Amino acid sequence: MARRPRRTNDTLDARSGAILRAVIDEYVTSAVPVSSGSLVAHYPLGVSSATVRGILADLEALGLLTHPHTSAGRVPTDAGYRYYVQVLADDWSLPSVEQRMIRHQFGQVEFASEQWFRLAASTLAANTGTAGLATTAKPKSARVRRVELLAVQDRLALMIVVFREGTTRQILHNLSMEADQDQLSRVGGLLNVLAVDRTADEIEAALADLPVGDGVNDESEILAQIGERLVRAMREFDGADIDDLFSDGLLNVMAAPEFDRSDKVRQVFAALGNRAYLGSLVDAVARAGSIQIFIGHENRPLEMQDVSLILAPYGRIGRAVGVVGVLGPTRMSYPQAIASVEFVSRLMNELVEHLYA
Repeated sequence: MARRPRRTNDTLDARSGAILRAVIDEYVTSAVPVSSGSLVAHYPLGVSSATVRGILADLEALGLLTHPHTSAGRVPTDAGYRYYVQVLADDWSLPSVEQRMIRHQFGQVEFASEQWFRLAASTLAANTGTAGLATTAKPKSARVRRVELLAVQDRLALMIVVFREGTTRQILHNLSMEADQDQLSRVGGLLNVLAVDRTADEIEAALADLPVGDGVNDESEILAQIGERLVRAMREFDGADIDDLFSDGLLNVMAAPEFDRSDKVRQVFAALGNRAYLGSLVDAVARAGSIQIFIGHENRPLEMQDVSLILAPYGRIGRAVGVVGVLGPTRMSYPQAIASVEFVSRLMNELVEHLYA
């Protein structure tokens, strides 16, 4: 069950809290500013419309609600959503049938592959009606799970590297001599013996111990060349702030009335494409060790201040950590989003534990 930190000070009285919750629930559903008459008609508040109007005014004075100048109805502020998330919203867990369905879906994809991350993003998008996000679990020092070599042309080879946590790299390499697929397959077998479960430094040391080839159609020479390129690729990977970001459900966000201008959505995803910013998010969530919620203006980039992010870490601290989560308008169903992110994060943790075991 998804849990949230509880705020113990500055709490509203029960009636004001119930009305704030009703405003947010109604606005999340309708996307229309909420009037006192609508609240009295649709929610069992047990008070008159005049009393509701007075409490709405008080909530607005506290900065938890505001109202568009063209409407008498109220809409939540970022502070209102924050109070809702921390104090008012019920804890919510995914129904067991949904949990079983998601587990079954993950059971159908290749173990420790990029399909994990794509499925995590698409599952979260489908469950929440927002955009699902997933980053790969990036270790400080990558280790190889397997390498494949494919002949593209006489002197051009494609190296496919799968790291232990499931990330894949495809690297084209120009050889100094011709090599057919049979030769590359033999070299690939040798490279796997040399590289599997090793870091860049360890592979480099193993390469240094190899005998030197004669440079003429010598598979040991090809192995040395390919091995050197593998080490360079791994060091580039290790030096990056973050690896790939997988996303799904962009159309869900674009369909929200808050994003009737498609350029706003493009700006949001352009901000997420900033590797330094995304890396700082992953680092903050990993250090917190639990679900983190960034609402509206709590997001640092200006382009992100019309959206909320709900992110949870998965993986092993100190070994490899990634995040899964959702992005959507601040007007989202927070309990459902939190529960979905928490469950997928827990499932990804289970997969990583199996991987390291």
